[in-house]
Amino acid sequence: MGKTNTLGIGVIGAGTISEHHLKAYASHPEARIFAIADLNRERAEQRAKQFGAERVYVDYRELLADPHVDAVSVCTWNNTHAEIALAALQAGKHVLVEKPMTKTVEEAEALVRAARDSDKVVQVGFVRRYGSTTEIVKSFVDAGDLGEIYYAKSSIIRRLGNPGGWFADRERSGGGPLYDIGVHVIDLAWYLMGKPKPIAVTGSVYHKLGNRAHIRHLSFYKAADYRADVNTVEDLALALIKFDNGASLYVDVSYTLHAKKDELTLVLYGDKGGVEVEPELMIVTERHNTIVNLLPQVDFTTFDFAFGFRSEIHWFIDSVLGRKQTLSPPEDGLEVMKMLSAVYRSAEEGRELRLQDREA
Repeated sequence: MGKTNTLGIGVIGAGTISEHHLKAYASHPEARIFAIADLNRERAEQRAKQFGAERVYVDYRELLADPHVDAVSVCTWNNTHAEIALAALQAGKHVLVEKPMTKTVEEAEALVRAARDSDKVVQVGFVRRYGSTTEIVKSFVDAGDLGEIYYAKSSIIRRLGNPGGWFADRERSGGGPLYDIGVHVIDLAWYLMGKPKPIAVTGSVYHKLGNRAHIRHLSFYKAADYRADVNTVEDLALALIKFDNGASLYVDVSYTLHAKKDELTLVLYGDKGGVEVEPELMIVTERHNTIVNLLPQVDFTTFDFAFGFRSEIHWFIDSVLGRKQTLSPPEDGLEVMKMLSAVYRSAEEGRELRLQDREA
């Protein structure tokens, strides 16, 4: 804790995702946004002015050496997550690292080892775990109202939604829609299913449509470094993941697809009931030989990003201050990385991949 009895916060990476972190830190009375680092000094200075940070760095190592910084958010390209998170731990900082935790399984294993050897908090940015709808579903699951959850399925379909830039560069991102948006629903479904051990993955990956930059009259999110000629990631990925308790998870995600409309669904099925988490929270069960759809009366029936990031960041601060344990430890980040990596390897080898096989 700094001299003002607040945590000194450093944010590494000043891109789009950093704004969600910074807004949440700014709303917490025990946090002080002290420093921001980005390779683009002008962008870092803009964020610093926006959120009142005292110092700006181009080299993240200088931020980590600053004694006024107690904890950091890592909001950089995926291929730098492991390097920066490890350096932060070595510098004695608590770490919140954005999803996916790392680019490779080997990096994830190294970060888990480092976290276990440290007395610092490491939290993975699985923001959907911290949503109010997730909390509601988890309470039904934990109470046994859905019974044994044996099947879950999710789709995040964008018909036109390749952000380009580093998102479309596999060297920096590690993967396309699977790493960018698929990681959210794979993690959330697995978390709500009770985190069973994944044992086998069958995956397919398609490179058919490119980024569809020629499409007119439809807007979509573009990365700050968007270039239409950069695209080395998949259009579509799908996977069937099997777990040691007999449960299965099916997921398909796309950046570009000849679909009628965008789609976001996440549904879990148990032997006593089911739950639609997305697009709108609903519980399905039976009463008196009748199927009943229950609509919870809550402020949010869909995931609210502002609430989710605020909850995630505040939980991180509580964990750093010893009041809570994180909901998303690095061990979970490693398991999710194993599943993501296995999808690509299964697709490349054209076979079901057993998770005891070494992931690429």
